[in-house]
Amino acid sequence: MIGGGIAGTATALELQRANAAIEVTLFERATHVGGRIASSPFAGISGLDAGADAFLARVPEAVALAESLDLDLVSPEPVGAAIWRNGLHPIPEGLLLGLPGRPWPLVRSPLLSWRGTVRAAIEPLVPRTSIAPDSVGAYVRARFGDEVHEVLVDSLVGSIYAADTDRFSLAEVPQLHQLANTRRSVLLASRFGTAGRPGTATATAGPIFAAPRGGMADLVTATADAVVTGGGEVRLGRSIQQVAADGSGWRVDDERFDAVILASPPQASASMLVDTAPDASALLARAEAADVVMVVLHIPRSAWPERLHGLSGYLIPKSEQRTLTAVSFGSQKWAHWQPAGGGVILRASLGRDGAPVSHLDNDTVLARTLDDLAHQLGIDPTPLDVRITRWPGAFAQYRPHHQRWVEAVEAALPAGIGVTGAGYRGIGIPACVRDAKRMVNRTVQSFEALS
Repeated sequence: MIGGGIAGTATALELQRANAAIEVTLFERATHVGGRIASSPFAGISGLDAGADAFLARVPEAVALAESLDLDLVSPEPVGAAIWRNGLHPIPEGLLLGLPGRPWPLVRSPLLSWRGTVRAAIEPLVPRTSIAPDSVGAYVRARFGDEVHEVLVDSLVGSIYAADTDRFSLAEVPQLHQLANTRRSVLLASRFGTAGRPGTATATAGPIFAAPRGGMADLVTATADAVVTGGGEVRLGRSIQQVAADGSGWRVDDERFDAVILASPPQASASMLVDTAPDASALLARAEAADVVMVVLHIPRSAWPERLHGLSGYLIPKSEQRTLTAVSFGSQKWAHWQPAGGGVILRASLGRDGAPVSHLDNDTVLARTLDDLAHQLGIDPTPLDVRITRWPGAFAQYRPHHQRWVEAVEAALPAGIGVTGAGYRGIGIPACVRDAKRMVNRTVQSFEALS
């Protein structure tokens, strides 16, 4: 197993649980597991996240993994979020990843112009929209018009995936794809109660998101610890250079294994397979990803106005973005994120597909963050603490017809080598855990066929 993020550790643990006779070794180039999931002390809070701060709880995979590891899960506070468009405006009720479920909340919201609202309201009259282009933007623009897409859908979906939704696969956003594939009209489906059928993230009651109380890194660390407890090895600080054929097995640098699962990012996996599987390597090298930067601020309570209470944060539509793409009001989103000495935690996200930020130095990142906060919120705080975390290639970009690429990669891989992780069949943590199970089933079946 190569790669110690959630995909790699979950796959290693699932392998052990599926067949105790399988000897599992996991290699991770960093000195700790986690990949792009990280938590560390900040402002007196023991585990404040530098990347993802929660996972989707209305699908079962990540919750089940966390519960099997006896992790204490918490959920965000029941406060609303906003979109910034010439000021903060609450996200209208009844949206499914930005798609309107009812016209009246749009009418009452100042987020759309009257033309945009009217265009959205006539969606039931629009003929069935083809999903053949496999583009979120193409589908939403055709059904609801440009404003709904640019102000609502691209703000929400684009924020989740750091994506340009005009260039992002509709099939890879399951809730939207299922709706588009089964219903002609979104508004009519919502009106008659058919927009949230089982299989979508809205079908199960309960909190939408969850996280370990000690931070998201606890999920990966506990998974890796369970691998070791089960007799497996986790080798940190090991950067693998090559996977090469060795008789009926495979050589990972200087060690032989019966099978290899690559849970590393596609670009990194490509470099390991250049000589062994050149066609697969070339396909993997084509994978695209977006860089993001996370800025965490601890600001004085005196700098935080009362008018911003009761919100978990806000999103910024692409047309309104200067540098920031989204801001989370951490201390209002999470009850346990309260600095020991008082104050408020903010988490600001920078970067998305088409808007690179990696070239900005830390001073520029901080200056632009504070400038955007002043422009959008009317606050001018002097931070008590600052943490800037860079995540190069953090978000895989699923281009239209992404699954054709995945199928081509897997067809080009030799028997005994598999790939899993956020680059392939889902970006979120539950999707990575789900794909780990798929990969384990396939691997175990291949071993059983040989025995």
